[in-house]
Amino acid sequence: MKYFDRTRSDFSPYGFTCEQWQPARMPRPDRHNEIEINLLQSGSLSYLLGGHRIDIGAERLSVFWAAIPHQIVAFEDTTPYYVVTLPLSDFLLAGLDTDFVSRVLHGELIIDPAKDKTDAFRLQQWEQDLRNDDAVGEQAARLEVRARLLRVARKTLGRSRLASPSPLLSRADQLACYIARNYQQPLTSSSIASANGLHPNYAMNLFRRTFGTTILQFVTEHRISHAQRLLATADDAVLTIAMDAGFQSLSRFNEAFKAACGCSPREYRKAHRAAMTKDP
Repeated sequence: MKYFDRTRSDFSPYGFTCEQWQPARMPRPDRHNEIEINLLQSGSLSYLLGGHRIDIGAERLSVFWAAIPHQIVAFEDTTPYYVVTLPLSDFLLAGLDTDFVSRVLHGELIIDPAKDKTDAFRLQQWEQDLRNDDAVGEQAARLEVRARLLRVARKTLGRSRLASPSPLLSRADQLACYIARNYQQPLTSSSIASANGLHPNYAMNLFRRTFGTTILQFVTEHRISHAQRLLATADDAVLTIAMDAGFQSLSRFNEAFKAACGCSPREYRKAHRAAMTKDP
């Protein structure tokens, strides 16, 4: 059973997970660069999300971008509930309606307007697939999470439409989307700004004002999340993982990973593998 760790570093990535959490009031907000999906099986939770208090009821899927400061401030009659964390890059590549994507990136918490009686079974299956460290099961879970989000978007927006490059996304959203799709490539603030038709100083100021972090820190968060997933699930060398995630040197990767996760990549892999081999 998971609990919020008040000592975790801000923006430390969770990666792709599906776990049951014990409801508790959080002493401080959390921030991490994934899309978070919650499903309560009973009771209710109250979040402070980006300065607004929002109530979530049972048996309705809720979706929000966890880079927005979020904090549970109250709960009632709540049993352990499901939490899914999906890397932002997966979310942006899921073919979702651009209106839906924009609303989530602007800090809106989306609640499925209708209950789906299959959700509890579905999330239980995702939890099992990921707990078993099964690559095929993980791939299936990723595809099923995307499919479930497509249905939420369709019901929320009242129409079905695949996403395509669109001016509906704000300038800041376009920068975030570009980074999420290209973080494995060599990137600088200037190259990101240029690719989106913006002056570097304007892009950097806009990004910080909108998201509360720098462009390069946002790139690093994506790369750390990517590396964290591979360290936990693949047997590739740490150097190979660092290069695959977009880092240009092993030393830079080790430095960034320890700053974000509080341990070295090798320590993270060892701890995760040890946890995965424990009896449930």
